[in-house]
Amino acid sequence: MSKQPYRSELGMISDILRVTMDYGREGTIITTIARRANLSHYTATDKCQKLIDFGLMESRSDKKSNFFTITEKGMKFYEELERFTETVQAIRIRY
Repeated sequence: MSKQPYRSELGMISDILRVTMDYGREGTIITTIARRANLSHYTATDKCQKLIDFGLMESRSDKKSNFFTITEKGMKFYEELERFTETVQAIRIRY
């Protein structure tokens, strides 16, 4: 029997997008995303790559770090996800 995850994948993605929105166009490094979204480094990296693949985030590098930023598409997705979450909570469904 496997352990049920603490959050759904959508919950993790929502947290990652929120963190990147907080940092704006400057972006932030994966360690900050992992810490503020309460995820392991590996999980944060995996989810960020998925978000990049779908055009919801971008990654850019300088000499020593990769910075992650949210795209316009990512902001719209996050807003819709927040509306969905509010609706789900209002009707008391666990997702």
